[in-house]
Amino acid sequence: MKQVLQNIRNGETYVAEVPIPTVKPGTALVKTAVSLVSAGTERMVVEFAEKSLIGKASSRPDLVRQVLDKARREGLLTTIEATFNRLDQPMVLGYSSAGEIITLGEGLNNYRVGQRVACAGGGYAVHAEYAVVPQNLMAAIPDQVSYEHAAFTTLGAIAMHGFRLTRVQVGEYIAIIGLGLVGLLAAGIAKASGCLVLGIDIDPRRIELATQMGIEGVLRENAENIASGFTRNRGCDAVLICADTPSNDPVELAGVIARDRANIVATGAVGLNIPRKIYYEKELSFINSRSYGPGRYDKNYEESGHDYPIGYVRWTEGRNLEAFLDLMSNDQIHLEPLISHRIPIEQAPQAYDLIAGKKQEPFLGVLLTYPMTAPGENLSKRIVFPQKAVPTKPSSSQVSVGVLGAGNFASAVMLPALSKIPNIRLTGIASASGVNAHSAAKCFGFSYAASDEKEVIEDPRTQVIAILTRHNLHSRQVIAALQAGKSVFCEKPLAINPQELDDIEKTLNDIHNGEYESNSQNPPPILMVGFNRRFAPLAVKMAGFFTHHREPIFAHYRVNAGYIPLSHWVHDPTQGGGRIIGEGCHFIDFLTFLVGSPPVDVHAQALPDIGKYAQDNVAITLSYADGSICTMDYLANGDKSFAKEYVEVFCGGQVAVLDDFRKLILIKNGKRQIAQSYLRQDKGHRSEWEVFINALQNQSKPPIPYDQIFGVTRASFKAAQALKGK
Repeated sequence: MKQVLQNIRNGETYVAEVPIPTVKPGTALVKTAVSLVSAGTERMVVEFAEKSLIGKASSRPDLVRQVLDKARREGLLTTIEATFNRLDQPMVLGYSSAGEIITLGEGLNNYRVGQRVACAGGGYAVHAEYAVVPQNLMAAIPDQVSYEHAAFTTLGAIAMHGFRLTRVQVGEYIAIIGLGLVGLLAAGIAKASGCLVLGIDIDPRRIELATQMGIEGVLRENAENIASGFTRNRGCDAVLICADTPSNDPVELAGVIARDRANIVATGAVGLNIPRKIYYEKELSFINSRSYGPGRYDKNYEESGHDYPIGYVRWTEGRNLEAFLDLMSNDQIHLEPLISHRIPIEQAPQAYDLIAGKKQEPFLGVLLTYPMTAPGENLSKRIVFPQKAVPTKPSSSQVSVGVLGAGNFASAVMLPALSKIPNIRLTGIASASGVNAHSAAKCFGFSYAASDEKEVIEDPRTQVIAILTRHNLHSRQVIAALQAGKSVFCEKPLAINPQELDDIEKTLNDIHNGEYESNSQNPPPILMVGFNRRFAPLAVKMAGFFTHHREPIFAHYRVNAGYIPLSHWVHDPTQGGGRIIGEGCHFIDFLTFLVGSPPVDVHAQALPDIGKYAQDNVAITLSYADGSICTMDYLANGDKSFAKEYVEVFCGGQVAVLDDFRKLILIKNGKRQIAQSYLRQDKGHRSEWEVFINALQNQSKPPIPYDQIFGVTRASFKAAQALKGK
């Protein structure tokens, strides 16, 4: 399918052929008929992307600080590679569209196949022939409303939420400053609600449009005098600022024309230096409107489909979408005058040249239109790159690898490491959206990109499946790949609960007992987990320093993990499993690697969460069969600019200190050995793959003993349970 993407590095807006996305539970696959290009939000994205690296840096000093902190912690070369890999990931454009449902995901009961829907949300209602949209970001289109008009619904909801925040009532005076799309829609909503509306703008053409919609309009230069007469010298009951300008003038004007104790609401990006004198004397209330309404940015609402009870939250973003569609259905909002351009999806870059001002041509509502093929046609979930075609029979000197997942970690860390290993052949890569897989396939040389994991798992040319998806998908994908006769590399964690882990262990046992047919062309399946730190060069040297130890060891691992907001998916027990299971297993494994056997006892304590944390300020004590004791302090309450990891090991008159995988100090008999990397941090991502591929080619033992893989994972479960008092 065709989709509009933005290259953040060079600023190019282009149309790509990407796989059709895969529908998920609680979502629908929608065939897009029309989508609306936002002249505000999307223009800002395009303008940012078109800046030089210096320009990008000057406009986002917060990101520059993050990059500098990363360079200090991890080294210059590591940071440069990660930064450019991130810039190479395409940005998906679009957030307001309309189309027809062609597939329903599991659990989506309020809609039907063939139903016309308006869609909202960045990353969902995208400029693409097909889109996967969650249930709370869709609304049924009434029969009287066309696809073209329904494509305005998201912007209509933005205008409606801003209008609701003004709290005006029937017969009150409201001024709308800025008569772009959102401003004109807000003016129409206010008029339909029985308010007396005054529209203000600097462009005479926008004033003319307002007049066509039955709204009194005035140029900014006359606004103060006209507003006074318009309100019978009482001042506006409310002012809604919909302008898009860094100037502070809209906020100042709003204060002048507002009545005593009026409400002023900003939906546009404007200067926010509120003049104290006028706002103080009139005791004005000012608020920034947050997009479409309650539910926005709440993942439980938008992604998981948990609606708010109507008795407590009357107007959610979903109900605002419905309300705007109802206004159009009842002929109370007239959108035809707002449509200035209709551009086919194939010519989408022209739309962005238009809104970026590269074409000296007036515009307002810019619509992208899509070919009206029958639903279900050309639903290809694979895009092939012929120049990278995989031989039917892989070379005996190479191992063919397919990848599931193409998110930030995959693109910034794992795929760059994989691409540097000469005896790996990259076959296919899959991601649910298809877009990230398409980008990764082009960047790292895969033969095809897909949106369905089965395309990769069931590919007979693929010997190894690398699983780089979200944590909740790992166990199911591991089992499916093993049962298909593939060796598996699974990024941590292997599982997020004991039942999943037991199922994986049973599958491995069944394979070894001959329960599943194996592919004689491939070596016996091996399971590998991405506990990369034990393969880092400095870690291997540290472990070698204690190779001949005859005493138990004591080790302390301090992790400055950094704060992650409670809304992040990693805290969700059903998606991420929590930080101790999701990431803490890394450090438990490293300590287990030093000892050489899995833990036999686990104790854990956490600082109080105080409404900010999620049991991620934790002290864990691990005991081992040989008497070794290891402690791990995992902390979310530190400063991210400080080094993340620090390990100390004491044993038999020897001491070793590993500082963030960049500096190793070995001390014995009063002498010190120091190994240090100044420009790069190496945590073993490439080395773990080299060892894994070597084990496959030589049909040798798994690089990490299974008793340690399963023992470490169970230890993370025990630590999480201990924190809950179980």
